[in-house]
Amino acid sequence: MTYPERKVAEYLWKMNIEWVYERPVFVWDDDGRPRVWTPDFYLTQFGIYLEVCGSKDFNYEYRKRVFIENGYCVIFLHVFKGPNQWENHFKRFLQYFLILKNEAFFNIFQKGGI
Repeated sequence: MTYPERKVAEYLWKMNIEWVYERPVFVWDDDGRPRVWTPDFYLTQFGIYLEVCGSKDFNYEYRKRVFIENGYCVIFLHVFKGPNQWENHFKRFLQYFLILKNEAFFNIFQKGGI
């Protein structure tokens, strides 16, 4: 585990959020090839993944797009930006993804007449 990943793990522990480290996911890349990627954390209570971005020099847009195209909810945390920024980003996007999931469940039940 890298230093930025340890910082995130400590924060998740402090927030009492359960996680699994590097749980593999199956994705199709841009060339239609199957790949197995391992986002840094899987938040078991929420069904959401975290990718810790430890360097401002690496372009994470490709990974972000592939995860979205394959239907995964992944929060990218730019830990190098400082504690308040990445922690606030995490809270905002966790709330955003949970609202989307709740709306999807609600729509399914509404269509089923339940």
